[in-house]
Amino acid sequence: MSNKVKLQFQRFTRTQRVLHILMIVSFISLALTGMTLKFAYTSWAVFLSHLLGGFETAGNIHRFAATIMVGIFITHLADLIRMKKHELHSWKALLIGPDAMMFNKKDWEDLVASLKWFLGKGPRPEYGRWTYWEKFDYFAVFWGIFVIGSTGATLWFPEIFTRVLPGWALNVATIIHSDEALLATGFIFTVHFFNTHLRPEKFPMDIVIFTGRMSLEEFKLDRPLEYKALVDSGELEKYLVEPYQPIVIQAIQVFGWGALSLGFFIVIWIIYAMIFAYR
Repeated sequence: MSNKVKLQFQRFTRTQRVLHILMIVSFISLALTGMTLKFAYTSWAVFLSHLLGGFETAGNIHRFAATIMVGIFITHLADLIRMKKHELHSWKALLIGPDAMMFNKKDWEDLVASLKWFLGKGPRPEYGRWTYWEKFDYFAVFWGIFVIGSTGATLWFPEIFTRVLPGWALNVATIIHSDEALLATGFIFTVHFFNTHLRPEKFPMDIVIFTGRMSLEEFKLDRPLEYKALVDSGELEKYLVEPYQPIVIQAIQVFGWGALSLGFFIVIWIIYAMIFAYR
């Protein structure tokens, strides 16, 4: 077999992969510590708090993970500016170009076509660089950083924020921060997990976000419009790279399964608390 056959398509840069791994670690840390504090009256939360060093330590871990998350967000914005300057050369290409993350008419058409495909009324839609559900997940982070981040900062530094806000704003911030975080945790560990890992064509795990690369066969099937565009432009060769060694893939799978397992356990603990012990 020739070396060319073994080459894979590089979908994500090293910066994007590292940021996503850091986001996984920080988000799971936020979910574990945040849900432990939110449901502190449950037996599983008490057990977890002891493992983490107590509720006060859990709070410190929570704030540290939040700081990391904000740093990831800022780094991502800086990377977007770099892409605009060195690769896309215009804000228009970045925001509404063919590979942009902004929603467009094609996303609506893909959504309708997907529903028809689910019901056996039409063919599977042909996706480009990004699917509509990936864009939804992407902008959900912006919403989360703004809503959860701003209310979290208000609760972290109440002396500063109450100089311009009334005291009751802290109560409102507590409710919004808690409920939005619960919503985000439930969404990530159910809908996002299904879309990225548990779909039939990806089950049991899609590791492309960790390796940054996928086989050409998978790429052609998964993103036919992007594949065709790169072939027609003669740029496909630029993105072909050597696959990782098996030991690297195994290490990635261990990390991935650990994150998936923790996510599922957190969902189960939340459901238990909501049904049997909610206060």
